[in-house]
Amino acid sequence: MVVLIKVKGKCTTDHMSPGGPWLKYRGHLDNISNNMFIGAINSDSGEANNVKNQLTGEFGPVPDTARNYKALNAKWCVIGDENYGEGSSREHAALEPRHLGARAIIVRSFARIHETNLKKQGLLPLTFSNVADYDKIRSDDRISLVGLSKLTPGEPVVCVIKHSDGSSDEIKLDHSMNETQIEWFKAGSALNKMALDKQ
Repeated sequence: MVVLIKVKGKCTTDHMSPGGPWLKYRGHLDNISNNMFIGAINSDSGEANNVKNQLTGEFGPVPDTARNYKALNAKWCVIGDENYGEGSSREHAALEPRHLGARAIIVRSFARIHETNLKKQGLLPLTFSNVADYDKIRSDDRISLVGLSKLTPGEPVVCVIKHSDGSSDEIKLDHSMNETQIEWFKAGSALNKMALDKQ
């Protein structure tokens, strides 16, 4: 996976999916996804809504970069800091990343409601077993999560970080998913799992 953005500092649901004029698009997921992460601060530059496309080398808005990755079938993740997703329980903050192709959100710690919303959307909410490992990930790294087919409640996920200089690090990531939530992940979302169960 490529890193869409490594977020520095506070990242509330309002940073992930701002309200205001965007709320008129609540019924149209593709349109409202154009506000995804536009308030999140890029750890590389200290700027909001400007990230480097790791496939083209060009800089641009976060949603546009995510759309490019999705079009090229490139899986992506987000790296976040402490209490990621605090604030209102805005469901679009989890809906939009799934819609634009996210696979995992890897952070120092989650706000509980947002973590649950990510699980419902079939995304992987993961926390660093050692919070200092946040510093090991660079925005131009490639992230591999090993053994997801054997994802088990209470068991950490092995993460291999491949750096652009050819070196690599291996770290452990924790998750709080139970068996049912793991089934949501495997099905792509809670709704997908419900649909499969009705077949």
